[in-house]
Amino acid sequence: MSDSQPKPSALFVCVHNAGRSQMAAAFLTRLSQGRVDVRSAGSAPADAVNPAAVAAMAEVGVDMSAETPKILTLEAVQASDVVITMGCGDTCPVFPGKRYVDWQLEDPAGRGIDAVRPIRDEIERRVRALLTELLPEQS
Repeated sequence: MSDSQPKPSALFVCVHNAGRSQMAAAFLTRLSQGRVDVRSAGSAPADAVNPAAVAAMAEVGVDMSAETPKILTLEAVQASDVVITMGCGDTCPVFPGKRYVDWQLEDPAGRGIDAVRPIRDEIERRVRALLTELLPEQS
């Protein structure tokens, strides 16, 4: 990728921006090593990131302890090449010409770490596949 070519960008969206979208953004940030602009947001952000999600990510060496849920903005959607939704349904704004992907994933809200681990692992698998699409010359 040349420096003149813009970096691809991805936005992960779920309702509370406290679990799935945070884990996906953390994985993509780590795996892309700065080659992808990564955002996450929620249509109704929680007060804090799910502690079980933070603990599950720490198990695989990804620190999400400083992350906070963020509100979904039109600007974030417009600035993204691909918008990955995770259960936000009709609350996610849709813009013509944007690529949308819906990942059907269990919601880790209110669940313990044993229930969050398989969700984390599935998110990592999907993020790795997304990365090969966003950066095909790197795969």
